[in-house]
Amino acid sequence: MNENHYDVIIIGTGAGGGTLAYHLAPSGKRILILERGDFVPREKANWDPQLVNVEGHYNTKESWLDKNGKDLHPHTNYYVGGNTKFYGAALFRLRKEDFSELRHHGGISPEWPIGYDDLEPYYSQAENLYQVHGNRGEDPTEPSATSPYPWPAVSHEPRIQQLSDDLARSGLRPFHVPVGVMLDEKNPHKSRCIRCGTCDGFSCLVGAKSDAQVVCVDEAVKHPNVTLLTNSLVKRLETDASGGEVRGVVVERNGNIETFSGDIVVVSCGAINSAALLLRSANDQHPRGLANSSDTVGRHYMGHTNSVVMAISKCPNPTIFQKTLGVNDFYFGSDDFPYPMGHISFVGKLDAITLRAGAPAIAPNFTLELMAKHSLDFWLTSEDLPDPNNRVSIDRDGKIVLSYTPNNLEAHERLQAKLKQVMKQTNCAVHGHDCHQGLFGRNLYVGQRIPLAGVAHQNGTIRFGHDPKMSALDVNCKAHDLDNLYVVDGSFFPSSAAVNPALTIMANALRVGDHLLERLGEKKAAVTEQLVATGD
Repeated sequence: MNENHYDVIIIGTGAGGGTLAYHLAPSGKRILILERGDFVPREKANWDPQLVNVEGHYNTKESWLDKNGKDLHPHTNYYVGGNTKFYGAALFRLRKEDFSELRHHGGISPEWPIGYDDLEPYYSQAENLYQVHGNRGEDPTEPSATSPYPWPAVSHEPRIQQLSDDLARSGLRPFHVPVGVMLDEKNPHKSRCIRCGTCDGFSCLVGAKSDAQVVCVDEAVKHPNVTLLTNSLVKRLETDASGGEVRGVVVERNGNIETFSGDIVVVSCGAINSAALLLRSANDQHPRGLANSSDTVGRHYMGHTNSVVMAISKCPNPTIFQKTLGVNDFYFGSDDFPYPMGHISFVGKLDAITLRAGAPAIAPNFTLELMAKHSLDFWLTSEDLPDPNNRVSIDRDGKIVLSYTPNNLEAHERLQAKLKQVMKQTNCAVHGHDCHQGLFGRNLYVGQRIPLAGVAHQNGTIRFGHDPKMSALDVNCKAHDLDNLYVVDGSFFPSSAAVNPALTIMANALRVGDHLLERLGEKKAAVTEQLVATGD
């Protein structure tokens, strides 16, 4: 047997690759998982806001280029688990309407080649696998579901509950954000999650965040048929002479070049790096890059229009775990603006150390320390639309070039205005309407050339569809142009919607996994090893 040949090779260990590895592992098929990084070291620095937020201790030191050839310093990281190691674990389903064509103020959001009902069973599986905590029926835009959340929603702390009550009195329908953490509020002495203030943007030191490493990769490698190689950077993919199949996966590992082969090769490096890998793998049969006869690879890059807005109140906000409240009343528009605006929720509680990294305008009579103690830290997301000129490309040295011009901005400005209007209407028991002191923009991106969220929510660069002239992948996320090449990260999105893409990537990886098991001649993997009800 060729030791370097596998039934399946999976490149990347994040929301897509990690989930797929977990799903395929019980099949007994010989599986190789390649990860360019290593495990996040478990150390006190995991929870140090100075090191994490100010100094970017875990960020890649890699630089990219913008469309003008200037250096970009991406706020991303390369570790086992991918970007889920540092995500906020908000795990939303796309709305049912997001799968259909939607008219926005800035243009059209296209229809997907599959519908919500096709993905719904896999959303349920992914919610169980990633131990999502939430309450059905609260979110007015929530699509129908065949099963309840596996865990009850994470409760609001008093200041957030006060805000939720205020919003409800004003006529809005606030809801508990679905979150993937291993929290058991009924049995706190047994709970892995300790409900700390270093979750969103941090790696979890106690392994209690539902990230792809803890939930999926660690479980997958318990199977003897699964091999994980870390610090293994895939340089290019090589095809057979006809160009119809990927035959070689060229890897730089420990300073050496090794080549592996697989009956099936799955790319899941994140929308930016996956597109770059396919473009770097150009050959005589695929002169524009693999899977790129349509010239769509790298194009239609999306990452949402996001902002962090601090609402300063006279009332203090001693909340520790803040990311529990969401508002979707304006997701599809309002009476005065009949176009989708987006989603309002929270980031992890900001502290004075983090604020110094991108200091907002100082509120009158406040210091940064006081602002941090009195702020409600909102996260606003609006959909950006697919534009073929927003793209990932590579320069002559193979360096990533990210060209991006924001669009559909009126929707985001309207969403910000709605938040401002809503906060002015809040009426606290102590200070009345005078409690709210104003909204202040928090610049998360000082010292970086691209927005943090622009990379964290990356999607759309290798879109799937029915027409090989308009898309790179078919509905099973197999390349139109190659028989054994698949992509399972956020690249496949035809549109970005306005919620975190992570759960959709996870659900789609399970869907593609079932297709691959069929193709490999296996029955569907029985999902018997999920970390669901026990929290351990």
